[in-house]
Amino acid sequence: MSLSEVMAEAGHEQVFFVADGASGLRAVIAVHSTALGPSLGGIRFWRYATDREAFADVLRLSEAMTLKAAVAGLHQGGGKAVVRCDDPDRPRSESLLRALGRAIHELGGRYLAAEDVGATTRDMDLIARETPWVTGVSEADGGSGDPSPVTAYGVLCGMRAAARELWGDPSLAGRDVVVQGVGHVGSHLVRMLVEEDASVRVADVHAARVEALVRECGVTPVAVDRAVIEPCDVLAPCALGAVITMRSVEQLRCRAVVGAANNQLAEPAVDDALAERGVLYAPDFVVNAGGIINIAEEFVGYDRTRALARTAEIEATTARVFATARELGLPPGRAAEVMARRRIEREAVPGGRWQPGDPAPWTGGEASRFQG
Repeated sequence: MSLSEVMAEAGHEQVFFVADGASGLRAVIAVHSTALGPSLGGIRFWRYATDREAFADVLRLSEAMTLKAAVAGLHQGGGKAVVRCDDPDRPRSESLLRALGRAIHELGGRYLAAEDVGATTRDMDLIARETPWVTGVSEADGGSGDPSPVTAYGVLCGMRAAARELWGDPSLAGRDVVVQGVGHVGSHLVRMLVEEDASVRVADVHAARVEALVRECGVTPVAVDRAVIEPCDVLAPCALGAVITMRSVEQLRCRAVVGAANNQLAEPAVDDALAERGVLYAPDFVVNAGGIINIAEEFVGYDRTRALARTAEIEATTARVFATARELGLPPGRAAEVMARRRIEREAVPGGRWQPGDPAPWTGGEASRFQG
């Protein structure tokens, strides 16, 4: 199947390959849907082996962003950018980031950039020197800063919904939680779980991150290759996606899967397999929406209190997903997709695609920083 056929099959509106010889930039930007408004999604810096691998990832991630924004009730669509790099933890050059900013600017606001794996607030600030169509910039510049704490809070709210579904009580006190991946989001989630009096174990490929949390929070370390199969109440995948495969489903010893990682299920059939095993899956694109909810507040003038209040609604949204799954006889992941697609059909902008110059679809008008 050709790249254009793959793109059309997934329903994408636009995909752009970006290269800048002077800075070494190699990136792909995907606009999956603007039916509810401009596409919003993070920039992921990762060590992709090939352009085709980067292309496949950006298609998958941008489609998930469409579903995430729709279920979260936002007036945005789904987009994503991925950048090939040898070391995602190494700071990017200003020239590379500004070249990426110019590429984003050429889309005229159809893609709004945010932070994802490997990205930092500094990156967003430098990109913003070339385009206003970037979120997550420093709070001093009218942005929301690092979205990781709010993303983690949304996952915590999703866990509460799962706890109520399983045990009739949203409290996480005494619940045994394994957090796989303790980077930006995972580390914040660990601290919140400890404050909730949960029993927390952690795993990460970077041993220093685990050691730091053990010292700070008194959590228990777990070997990376054991994290997914550890007996626990809740498994929280917070690293990269595709961690739950058809093979690993049979090895799971948890009651629920509720984590921050995007695309945790390696294939759609895993959703059914989890349900058949009696493992409750809180769809990742539902519970990890705190980051984009936080970012969306920038469009109407950022307010942290309001962002956290809206993120808290993830608990009720997750509960509705579980209720819809029971009503339709579907696993939770597919039930959440049904909810998202129903909203897109019901509230799509005229013509089904937002274009530069169209009225700002988000409630409350357009914040000055996004006048273009």
